[in-house]
Amino acid sequence: MKLNTKDTIVALATAHGTSAIAVIRLCGDNSISIAEKHFYNKKNNTPKSLQKVKSHSSVFGLYLHNNVIIDEVLVSVFKQPNTYTGNNIVEISCHGSPFIIQKLIQLFLNDGARMANPGEFTMRAFLNGKLDLSQAEAVADLIASNSAVSHQVAMQQMRGGFSNKIKLLREN
Repeated sequence: MKLNTKDTIVALATAHGTSAIAVIRLCGDNSISIAEKHFYNKKNNTPKSLQKVKSHSSVFGLYLHNNVIIDEVLVSVFKQPNTYTGNNIVEISCHGSPFIIQKLIQLFLNDGARMANPGEFTMRAFLNGKLDLSQAEAVADLIASNSAVSHQVAMQQMRGGFSNKIKLLREN
């Protein structure tokens, strides 16, 4: 079975719960077009294009649905292939209200995204050749690190430390 790394997935990238800020991440071929469907200019409530935004940059605006403002947000656009996963990625920094998060994710689901499976962003990075298996496994170790030592080991592994040692052994 070949896994589809092109469909558009969505997930909350920050911890669940109430917070000042939350980040919702879209990833896939249609992530930019899905993210811009309800994205508007704050000054005059006119649609605002994300297609024209330069990669690795952010724009401020509103998400509207049925002429009701959901939230004022900062949208960051990362265009393929120079992204974590190798796919287009859009990150929406919104207020961390569970209601706002749910409304925005539901908009994206209604417009064609699907909920990401746990670890799917990193799996896509692996499948698209952005990370090797050792680095992909190190992401989970980094997230779970709870001391300076475990953090340092995971960072070294994620940055290719173990992979580089294997490469040297192979060359020798």
